[in-house]
Amino acid sequence: MKRLLITGASGFLGWNISRIAKSDWTVFGTSFYHTLPIQDVSLMTVDLTLLRDLKRLFDDVKPDAVIHTAAMTDPNLCQQNRTLSHNINTKVPINIAGLCSGLDIPCLFTSSDLVFDGLTPPYSEDDEPSPISFYGEQKAMAEAGMKDRYPSTVICRMPLMFGDPGPMATSFIQLMLRAIQSGKTIDLFTDEFRTPVSGRDAAKGLLMVLNIRPGMIHLGGSERISRYEFGKLLCESLGLSNARLNPCRQQDLKMSAPRPPDVSLDSTRARALGFNPKSLKEEMEALRE
Repeated sequence: MKRLLITGASGFLGWNISRIAKSDWTVFGTSFYHTLPIQDVSLMTVDLTLLRDLKRLFDDVKPDAVIHTAAMTDPNLCQQNRTLSHNINTKVPINIAGLCSGLDIPCLFTSSDLVFDGLTPPYSEDDEPSPISFYGEQKAMAEAGMKDRYPSTVICRMPLMFGDPGPMATSFIQLMLRAIQSGKTIDLFTDEFRTPVSGRDAAKGLLMVLNIRPGMIHLGGSERISRYEFGKLLCESLGLSNARLNPCRQQDLKMSAPRPPDVSLDSTRARALGFNPKSLKEEMEALRE
């Protein structure tokens, strides 16, 4: 089988891609510090910010395609650590695009809905990036830089993702569930809207477009929902009647990174290609199995 390199394979999205891709690919994954094995995945510890190590990785793996998911994804940490996060979120993707260009192989980059300011949703692939956080700016710069270095790069803008935890990484809902189980009150925004998708459906969509190579694509879920309504639906789906959810507004909590109010994605183009994510309720109820 052909060889697929997944950067950030130990992360939540990377793990979901790995467990689905291994039926059709020989999968190689990178991790920055995790050493736990992933079944049927050759996992290597690599510092992707070191160009010499990145080149050695490509020489060793000889990939037929690359999916780049590795990133510093917490907007607040990116805001507080601008140089480090810029190196990880912008420089590394551009270097990867350059290496893929030299081999003329498919290169897919997972960007973010946070490249938008949230003022004119829903956002299609034709809308210009307008980030308000440093993280969003880094992703937008990576998009542009990768396209400049390798025009064939596939850019996939991803929404909020959730689902079963992997062996080394979790989605944001695991933090919520632990807080609920410990009796803590969770503050959830009523004025922040996203189009969430499960990690499993996101992975299926990414592998689909890797083969189609549509250029720019949005892989959002089919439902626009606030953080608070998402939390309510999660608790209802899992039968957590004791959950203490506090509806609040973005302005009620002080955070390092500014947050856009509504970055709902218009994923019509992906739907036409065959991307068909399950409903939020279906995916949440599956968590009980």
